[in-house]
Amino acid sequence: MERSSSGTSQGDHGRHRAAEVARGGAVTSLETFRVGALAALRAEGYRLTQQRGVLIDLIGQSADHLNADDLYRLARARDGRISLSTVYRTLSLLKRHKLVAEIHLSEDHHHYEPVTGDAHYHLVCRQCGGVEEFGAQVIETLSDALRRDYGFTINNVELDVTGTCRSCTD
Repeated sequence: MERSSSGTSQGDHGRHRAAEVARGGAVTSLETFRVGALAALRAEGYRLTQQRGVLIDLIGQSADHLNADDLYRLARARDGRISLSTVYRTLSLLKRHKLVAEIHLSEDHHHYEPVTGDAHYHLVCRQCGGVEEFGAQVIETLSDALRRDYGFTINNVELDVTGTCRSCTD
C-alpha cells in the first residue's frame, strides 16, 4: 500500500476521511458521494476499479441528469475499457444504496443524479426529455396548507411533474 509523505497509507487516509464525513465533517458534495459509493462497493464485495472510479466521479460531478448512454459515452472518453454493462451494474449498485436517484422519463428511459439530501423535484418535458429541478419551497407551502387546513402531516412526497417545457412550447 502506498504511503503518503506523512507516513499514513492512502487506505488509512480514506478510513479517517470516511469517519470524518460520518461525524459531519466539512466535505465537498463530490467527496461525500465518493465516500458513500466506496462504502457501497465494499459492502457488496466489489473493488474500486479505475472504471468504477470514473463512473462515480462523473455521476458526482455532473450538473446534468445523465442517462446510462450519456454516462457511458462520457466514461468511454476517459477510459476506453468501460463497458455499458459496467455502467448499468454501477448504477444499480448506487441505486440499491440510495446514492443515486432514478428519474423516470418513460417506461424505458431513465436519468440519474446523485442523492444529495437537498429536497428538490423535477419538471420533465415529454417532448424533448429535458429535466429541470425546482426547489422544495413549493412542497413546503403545500405541506403547511395541508397541515393547517386538514390536520394532515406529510411524511414523504413522491412527485413526478410532466408536461412541456418553455423551449418546446415556443
